[in-house]
Amino acid sequence: MNSALLIALALGMRHGTDPDHLTAIDGLSRIRPRATNGLYFALGHGLVVTMLAVGIGAAIASRIAFLGPWVLILIGVLNLWRVFRPSPPPDTSPRPLVGQPFLLGMLLAAGFETASQFAALILTNRLNPWIVGATFTGGMVIVDGLDGYLAASTQRLASAGEGKATAASRFLGVIVVLFSFGLGGAELLNFDIDRFALPTGLVLFAAVIAIRVWARTENRSRTSGVGVNPSAVVIAD
Repeated sequence: MNSALLIALALGMRHGTDPDHLTAIDGLSRIRPRATNGLYFALGHGLVVTMLAVGIGAAIASRIAFLGPWVLILIGVLNLWRVFRPSPPPDTSPRPLVGQPFLLGMLLAAGFETASQFAALILTNRLNPWIVGATFTGGMVIVDGLDGYLAASTQRLASAGEGKATAASRFLGVIVVLFSFGLGGAELLNFDIDRFALPTGLVLFAAVIAIRVWARTENRSRTSGVGVNPSAVVIAD
């Protein structure tokens, strides 16, 4: 049982690196730059996976699955617009459906059922599906939660005028647009992208995290550079 749950946790973490997760979370951070975006996205996504595992969500998922690729394309359109205009102050822009991370996670879970998601469902034949779903969701929370925190931090630094964060935001914005259109279009054309999901997701996740950490170095260096100038110290009698 313990080994099976570890597999479910690993599958959830692997699923969290899928390109559609990274694209959606980064896109969310431009619409609504909150550190909890990745957390709520993972919880919404995990809820649908758990419902599928239990056997009560198939009918609902099949009816809303067609929305997944269109929502991803809409994220691409919104981010394309944001790339070519100044970023608004955090949390002051309108919050459409794609700005709600929990609902977006649910929609993409129904529209993008990847190999790792199905593998988690297979484990339910040996374990309680609620436990498998919760463990799988926990793996996604770890990865998507970290991604969401760093994404929101990058956007806030960019809004404050930090040079590295601004450059990182623009570069990642282009990546989001390309993957949003690419993944959404592939799903609409019924092109199987599962065989590319793992290598693409891992490379993209490593690159995205590295860029976001790099964007924070400018702020850290400024903070660490603040100190007392010895020549300005006055010793009173």
